[in-house]
Formats: sequence, C-alpha cells, structure tokens
Amino acid sequence: MGNFDKIKDKAEQMLGKGKETVGRETDNEDLEAAGKRDQLSGETKETAHDVRDRAAGAVKDAKDRLQGER
Repeated sequence: MGNFDKIKDKAEQMLGKGKETVGRETDNEDLEAAGKRDQLSGETKETAHDVRDRAAGAVKDAKDRLQGER
C-alpha cells in the first residue's frame, strides 16, 4: 500500500474516533454513529489496500518464478 493511502486510511479512522468520542460526550447519537461509520470505512479501505498489495506481490512472485524456470 502506498504511504499516502495508508495515511489517509489511518486519518479517517482517527477522525472517526474523535467524532465518536465527541458524540458520546455530548449525547449526540448522530455524531457518534457518524464517527463509528468513519472508523469502519477507514478500516475497510485499509484492508482492501492490504489485500490488493498482497495479491500484487503474489502475482509478481509467481511471474518471477516462471521467468526463472526458462
């Protein structure tokens, strides 16, 4: 995963945590729920980027092995 993507995903999670905390402390259920959604969205994106990167690495490894057999 690119560093920029990783930073964006983590920032989204951190902002979500902040929203959740402020919402809970102010009894604002909508803000609290929005914070939880933001956290989940950031975690989902991070996971998707990790899967994409692992798949790309596996393809590169397989390609390298096949080229080494020639």
